[in-house]
Amino acid sequence: MVDKKEVTQTKEADAKMEIEDIDDKKNKVDGKESSNKNKVEEKKVENAKTKKTKQKEIPKKEVAIANGYSLKISPKQSVYVCRVIRGKSPENAIKRLQDVISEKRPVPMAGLEVGHKKGRGLAGGKFPKNACKAIIEIVKQVWANAVVAGIGNPVITIVKSDRASAPYRRSGQKAKRTHIHIEVREKGDKK
Repeated sequence: MVDKKEVTQTKEADAKMEIEDIDDKKNKVDGKESSNKNKVEEKKVENAKTKKTKQKEIPKKEVAIANGYSLKISPKQSVYVCRVIRGKSPENAIKRLQDVISEKRPVPMAGLEVGHKKGRGLAGGKFPKNACKAIIEIVKQVWANAVVAGIGNPVITIVKSDRASAPYRRSGQKAKRTHIHIEVREKGDKK
């Protein structure tokens, strides 16, 4: 009677011998195959390096754009908020709008009949918080687009606020809706 341990040991020994035979056959080959494999691997490495350098070169764009459609903010207030951030960098524009939200600095609204606010040379102004919160989100988007476009020192050049088509509410009143369009260019570019 044959023991199960002996059978498994003989099978393992046979498998080891087959593996050693295969390794011996590979070593007996002149080395032509191994040198070919090395050449192929070197070419793959070179191709990978060239692909990485090609991916790093991003074509630089002149303009970065962000839009906000049918925002639930007042078109009248958004016009004055847009005037405040025009000509500023996105970072400074966000700081200025944060000051409005925290009621540190009002948005000047000289054309409207609004109450006077504290500040030198400020006829009248308000703190349009909802409009500022919505416009901050769009400024962040245009800032991210400027980074992707490769614009080094971005400045907000065009900020437009347009009245959007407004739906009716339950009582028959029209709701307020606004479109916002912001363009950013490199500081010093004209247009």
